[in-house]
Order: sequence, then structure tokens, then C-alpha cells
Amino acid sequence: MQAAWFEKFGAARDVLVVGEKPTPVVGPGEVLVRLRTSGVNPSDVKKRAGSFPNLLDDGYVIPNSDGAGVIEAVGEGVDSKRVGEKVWVYQAQFGRSCGTAAQYVALDSLRAVTLPIEAGFDVGACAGIPIMTAHRCVHADGPIAGQTVLVTGGAGRVGYYAIQWARMAGARVIASASNPRDEAVCRAAGAKHVLNHREPGWGERVKVLNDGKPVDRVVDVEFGANLPEVLNCIRTSGVIATYSSTQVKEPPLPFFRVMYLDLAVRFVIVYSMPEPAKKLAVADITQAFHHAMLQHRIAERVPLREIARANELVEQGGSNGCVVVTIDG
Repeated sequence: MQAAWFEKFGAARDVLVVGEKPTPVVGPGEVLVRLRTSGVNPSDVKKRAGSFPNLLDDGYVIPNSDGAGVIEAVGEGVDSKRVGEKVWVYQAQFGRSCGTAAQYVALDSLRAVTLPIEAGFDVGACAGIPIMTAHRCVHADGPIAGQTVLVTGGAGRVGYYAIQWARMAGARVIASASNPRDEAVCRAAGAKHVLNHREPGWGERVKVLNDGKPVDRVVDVEFGANLPEVLNCIRTSGVIATYSSTQVKEPPLPFFRVMYLDLAVRFVIVYSMPEPAKKLAVADITQAFHHAMLQHRIAERVPLREIARANELVEQGGSNGCVVVTIDG
């Protein structure tokens, strides 16, 4: 099969190779998926760059956790009726070497979810990390109907979906963005108000937009950099759900201020979500796909042979949506 892989860490153009690898053999409880798309996420490019030093101990890695395609074979214990089923997959390259940047992937049938006919393969490649992360951030800590949720970086891969999940759950959403284009994206997704997170003192501005009151929840894309302003606009006993801290990788924590606010801080990553949370996310995503309840933004579609460019687009940031690698026959 055609696949992309890396055998050492480094820059995308220096280490990513595209060529032939053996087609995987489906094992018990697994399905073999003929992939049409593969999603490239920040965690994927960080792995390639060396964020997990032991990742290559057992040899090369085919990257990417998310993707979509059609089941071509099933292993022992899996219903044969699944053959021919259109699916989206997640966690393909977690705790193992073979991800979705290939024509085929064999993985646990639980991680291959029916993709309704209403949704395309490119949308399916966004369902794993972006949509599931957003779902967990919004829903992990109880109902939010009638509450106000602040989504920082609302035009980003996760933030865009977090706005939509929060709005569908009955929350009032305030989002942050850094330019007029992204502000329009946030409003189209359902944010009632949008502010510029590059302006000093934006935490106080959040309260002004919320009728002078602090917000109930925060879904945050830059925990370390944003924490000082978030503490200026979140209510006592509020929740911060965060999934990234790229600018300040080891943020100091103002312990007493956080304690006196009785805050809960939730760190979210799809790989470590409890199985019940994954099942709930999958069920809600399936319903949303069936009824076209979610908007999607595909920033770039890049052929497998140009996967290095797809990685660079993610690393550069600023891309307006998900980066999808397309995989031909």
C-alpha cells in the first residue's frame, strides 16, 4: 500500500517519506479500513517533531490518528455486515505505530464509527481530535443550558466546534478572535459576542459583554498565556477546560487565587478520555452528522504525496479550518 512514515524525528520535509509499505492484516476484534482521507492535527506534527522520545523505539511510524474510509475486511468477532461500511476513525496512531496516513489501516472496530451518508470523507477526518475534544470540553462538567461559555480562539480547529456544541446545549457563547475574518467565523458558528484576545485587559471586556457578570465556563486554547485574563472573567466555582498551552508550555499557577475562586481546571485530550465520554461524543457526533447540525471548515486538502506540506500548514498556524490529506486508489 501507499503510505507516509518517518523513522527519525525532525522537520517534515527532512523525515517524512512516502512510498510502499505492507498492507496491514486485520486481527481479532479489528476492521481493515480503506482510507480516503487522513486528518493532520497539532499532536500529529508534534509527535513527528519528537514530543514523544520513545515513539520510534519499535521502528517507523505511519502518522495521524484521524481519518475516514470504507471497511474492506473484518477480524474474528466483528460482524461481517460491517464490510462496505463508510466510517470515520480515531486513535489510529495511539500506543501503536500505524496511523491513517496510508491507504489502509487495521484497528479496533470500536474506533471505526459509522459515517452517515450525509457526511463526506473530508468531514469524517475532522471528527476525531477536533470534534471530540470540543465535545469533551463543553460537556464534561454538567449541563450548561442558560450559562455563559467563553471560547478562546473560537476560529481554531477545536474552538470552532466548541462554539457550536455550547450553542446547541443552550449556552450563551462569547468567543475570542484576533482578526475580522476569524471574528466572522465565530459569529457564523453561533457566538453572540466576539472580542480580540490580543487587546490588553480583554478579561474585563468579557464581563462587559456578559452584562457585567463573569462567565460560567471557559474552553481555552492557550492555558498558560490566557490564564491571567481568564481569572479576571470567570465566576467562583467556574470551570476551565483546556486542551493546549503552546505559547507557555510550563505555566506557573497562581495557586491561592485559583483556590479562592474554587475553580475546576480540566485538561482534555481525546486519547485519555474515559470510554463513557468517548461513547457519548460518538453518539452526539453521529446525530449531528445525520441532521447536518455542525458546520465544518476544511482549510486545505493535500494529496498524500505532499504530506510534508500538510504538516507545515498545521505548524504555521492561521489556517482557517482542518487540514486533510486525501488518499487516492
